[in-house]
Amino acid sequence: MMQYLNETPVASIIFLFTVITSIYAFNDRQLMGNFIFHPYTVSKGSKVYTFITSGLIHADWMHLIFNMFTFYFFAFKLEMMIGHWQFGLLYFLGLVLSDVPSLIKHKDNYGYQSLGASGAISAVLFSYILFEPTTLLLVMFIPMPAVLFAVLYLYYSWYMGKRGQDNIGHDAHFFGALTGLVFTIVFVPGIIPNFIEKLTLGIQYLTGSR
Repeated sequence: MMQYLNETPVASIIFLFTVITSIYAFNDRQLMGNFIFHPYTVSKGSKVYTFITSGLIHADWMHLIFNMFTFYFFAFKLEMMIGHWQFGLLYFLGLVLSDVPSLIKHKDNYGYQSLGASGAISAVLFSYILFEPTTLLLVMFIPMPAVLFAVLYLYYSWYMGKRGQDNIGHDAHFFGALTGLVFTIVFVPGIIPNFIEKLTLGIQYLTGSR
């Protein structure tokens, strides 16, 4: 644990704080209510802080475990790649910007609420994919190149967000992912040539060409 705190302090603090706050909120409905993102209320100028706090709580254990599992595998590596303050800013922007579409879409819907760190974690994952586009991700127990997963993920999130027939924050996933891509392109010089080079090498490896 001390190694993580020394090498990746920002990711470590976010991870620990999110886990602790989420578990506490499972048994404290008042805290859950104060932290949850409620577009109707935010659109009236109240509880604007929930852009951030809603990412520190989760609906249930499965929601928390899935998000923190993804965070664990990519966030710590990413912080070492882009730097401490850059990672912190990326995560912050991922939390805020991923909720903006929900604010716009549901500002008149009193019954709509959202919570969880999925938007920010999507930003982390997609930033990482720009660094390592050919790394294999296990999707439904199927190994898949990260760049292929990224394309399918963006399309699925856009399509399901447009349909809006379930309670999953697909818009947050989509715009969180875009935040991660744009942020990394802006703040990491040479990331596009790096992406193209690694993708080209990966394709050459798969096809056996040189």
